[in-house]
Amino acid sequence: MRAKFIQFKTSAIKLRKAGKTYGEIVRALGENIPKSTLSTWFKKIYLNISEKKIIDEKIIESSKRGMEVARIINKEKREKYLQSIIIRNKHLPKIFNNIDVKKIALSMLYLGEGTKGLDRGSLRFGNSDPFVIDLFLNLIKKCYTIDEKKFRCTVLCRADQNTKELEKFWAKITKIPKTQFYKTRIDARTIGKPTKKSDYKGVCVIDYFSADIFLDLMQIPKTIYKMGL
Repeated sequence: MRAKFIQFKTSAIKLRKAGKTYGEIVRALGENIPKSTLSTWFKKIYLNISEKKIIDEKIIESSKRGMEVARIINKEKREKYLQSIIIRNKHLPKIFNNIDVKKIALSMLYLGEGTKGLDRGSLRFGNSDPFVIDLFLNLIKKCYTIDEKKFRCTVLCRADQNTKELEKFWAKITKIPKTQFYKTRIDARTIGKPTKKSDYKGVCVIDYFSADIFLDLMQIPKTIYKMGL
């Protein structure tokens, strides 16, 4: 293979001594010379510190450009992929208009995030994601006749967080009056340990006093499972 490109050896060595990278040499000569061939030719070439520095800087810069191009390509691929998921599920909102479908969704959500002891006389649902809390509240209000006065809210947070600001934040998300908030509970284990995520708003725990709704939500997944998935 080296014999095929031997006519370019002298020119390649001159370019290398001038501080050109392998890629620049290949482009300058207009031949797709294998890296292994170039490496063999350049094995005995002495480059001073300045020449080595020029080549190293070019390699680093080329690597940065390559990473940026790859980042842009990956971003575009991801955006297309996410868009395909949106299109794939575009029909679901129409199905979700059915109250029974809403109840199934609510029961599954509660099954994953709610307190499930059978001796409970109320629901307790907690999460740190405002979207999940809002989804739970919207679903329960769509599926059942709700008495707003039966809601209670508790904020669980870290020791270095501002409890007043957190209560204000979750009151806005839940639309539950501050008068129906229990005292915020601070995790003693976090004392002296700074909160790393600046957007962390603690955990919001929603209580709703209704044994009937609790038992109903607990029964739905069991009924579906017993009837056969």
